[in-house]
Amino acid sequence: MTALYEPAQLRTFLAVAQTRSFTQAAARLGVRQPTVSQHIRKLEQATGRILVQRDTHTVAVTPDGEAMIGFARAILTAHEDAAGYFSGERPVGRLRIGMSDDLALTRLPQILRDFRRDYPRVDLDLTVDQSGTLHRRLENDRLDLFVGKRPLGEDRGTLVKRERLVWVGNPGTRLDRGRPLPLVVYPTPSLSRTAMQAALDRTNTAYRSACVCRGVNGLIAAVAAGIGISVMAKSLVPVQLTPLGAQHRLPELGYIDLVLLTNPRTEHRPATRALATAVLASGPSTLAPT
Repeated sequence: MTALYEPAQLRTFLAVAQTRSFTQAAARLGVRQPTVSQHIRKLEQATGRILVQRDTHTVAVTPDGEAMIGFARAILTAHEDAAGYFSGERPVGRLRIGMSDDLALTRLPQILRDFRRDYPRVDLDLTVDQSGTLHRRLENDRLDLFVGKRPLGEDRGTLVKRERLVWVGNPGTRLDRGRPLPLVVYPTPSLSRTAMQAALDRTNTAYRSACVCRGVNGLIAAVAAGIGISVMAKSLVPVQLTPLGAQHRLPELGYIDLVLLTNPRTEHRPATRALATAVLASGPSTLAPT
């Protein structure tokens, strides 16, 4: 007898796999934690396999659970396509998307390409800019959906991935402690600029803006050229740059959240829902480097 995998249980499983937390999964889905536990238990009964291992401190996905992630995404995508087709809500119109420019180095453009293939009647307006600027565009009803950064501690949007921030330089970077640290920064408002300046202020470290860049390619070029050091999410550090280690005696930067935010005025439109579903179904791999 073929097992039936309920979409609600699959969505819960993906939320647990992405957040590694029953509590955070419950908050994301708007349900109680016992409901999350029940969905995972029923899905494991349907598969006959242990998908999630949980103790008082950690939640881990088993090898069978890792396999189920791919199946769950495929099943939910097919379910959404079928529901949209038969409900007559095939997405049409124009979708205004904002993307933090450093995320152009990830799988996100591939997801947009796949979305355009699956929904050819949706035209895209894509704005690539700094996260701070995109937050403002979303608030001013100039975007429908935005994927980028939010400051740690804020709860706006749906968490896609939490990233450690690291200092970056080039292989020959040497820091002269007798002079202000030369920084390569984005213009304000910039969350990464704010993070590095806050860390240096906290440790009373002198610094100066040696180079201001309006895009990630400019920042990479300036740091690679030795103009100064900067900050990036750990997984987004390109091959041209080098994470700076303990020998450079730089302060800890902490983490930054990569999130998906939707415009409350347009989030219920079929095109917005379809792209949000595609991004969240891919989970942290959405923002993995290509």
